[in-house]
Amino acid sequence: MYNKVTAEDVKILREMIASDRVLEPGKFSVDYARDELGSITHMPEVLVRAMSTAEVAFVMRYANEHKIPVVVRGAGTGLVGGSVALYGGIMLELVGMNKILELDEDNLTVTVQPGVRLMELSAFVEKRGYFYPPDPGEKSASIGGNISTNAGGMRAVKYGVTRDFVRALTVVLPTGEVVQFGGKVVKNSTGYAMKDLMIGSEGTLGVITEAILKVLPLPRVSVSLLVPFPSMEAAIETVPVLVRGKTALTAIEFMERETILFAEEFLGKKFPDSKAPAYLLLTADGNDRAVVDAELGRVADLCIECGAIDALIVDTDERKQPVWSARGAFLEGIKASTTEMDECDVVVPRNRVADFVRYTHEVAAQLGVRIPSFGHAGDGNLHVYICRDDLPQHKWESVLAEAFRLLYDRAREMNGLVSGEHGIGYAKKRYMEETYGETQLRVMRGIKAAFDPNNILNPGKIV
Repeated sequence: MYNKVTAEDVKILREMIASDRVLEPGKFSVDYARDELGSITHMPEVLVRAMSTAEVAFVMRYANEHKIPVVVRGAGTGLVGGSVALYGGIMLELVGMNKILELDEDNLTVTVQPGVRLMELSAFVEKRGYFYPPDPGEKSASIGGNISTNAGGMRAVKYGVTRDFVRALTVVLPTGEVVQFGGKVVKNSTGYAMKDLMIGSEGTLGVITEAILKVLPLPRVSVSLLVPFPSMEAAIETVPVLVRGKTALTAIEFMERETILFAEEFLGKKFPDSKAPAYLLLTADGNDRAVVDAELGRVADLCIECGAIDALIVDTDERKQPVWSARGAFLEGIKASTTEMDECDVVVPRNRVADFVRYTHEVAAQLGVRIPSFGHAGDGNLHVYICRDDLPQHKWESVLAEAFRLLYDRAREMNGLVSGEHGIGYAKKRYMEETYGETQLRVMRGIKAAFDPNNILNPGKIV
């Protein structure tokens, strides 16, 4: 099906790209065989560290002509095997393309290369009085990866997801042709939404080498409430009350005590409060502190009416740091607590979140495994982790398969979907196929074939 990378291929790549950026196995880490989750592994035959759109175009054109598969890699923080070279071939790493090229204050845009990390972009624009709202938990992820998975994050309740902040993309097609989808315009009804096809395509349709992103004026005030509840049900069932109450919240995060304790142990730092069984972390922002305080006062009253134990204000750097550092460490904390794990990144309607979390507890009891969870309760996106602990390999494989079957079946019953923000990659293909059915898959395969007729770009992923 595909051709192997030969010594002649490596020689030609080194003639066009600096030889120290074209590496053969043994010259780069085995970490390139996996992503953050690590359950899917395969080494590429050559690693190419590209530094420009022209270099990417050359690699794609050469690979397409010679039927060599190519996988694009950013920071490697994915959780579904999306950047794993399943068929070997060329791994095209873009972390060296990490420049912030322009801040356009007239059009409220920032232009970046794909290797810029989220935390770097946020720091850059905030220092200048602007704000890039997409806020996934992994701040070291690259912007190219965020766009490729349409990353969401904690502020999606108010501001939306990555797709809502992408104005334009420079893309190298699998054929090596370079195109720009979109522009600095605010509105666009010109033909098919090609830009939006690229967003969330997980590196299967083209290689993003530059992005123009929308920014907003930085809110002057951001204040949070940490709200402990006597039970998971009480916490989650408060969320639709907050939504129906037309609260202007930026984030509505759900967490259970067990997950907080994992983060405490991982970080070696105490959370402000970890005695209650469950918590909501609620945030509001704006330009007037009095208005924000009044809104959070109304939110606190609603929470107390729903059975909250208290409402702890988080409004200073001293208070914010332990709360948000713990929230950012939930994944790593759970990972450190077990020998192996896998994730169900499910999204359900907001009014079914409580039912789904309750069901994860039932599945955990039925299968005899730990299934901690946390997530974005405000938009129905939950991160549910099945933990191996001391299960032998054969038992782990069967339990994991059954857990996923049960959880995704229940999500479908609730009109939910397989992934809210981490994507499909290789690991979740089967579950997406079961959810969408043959008609949608046929359309998706047709789109893939139109962009990539030789199926060389990230083959084996999504469709």
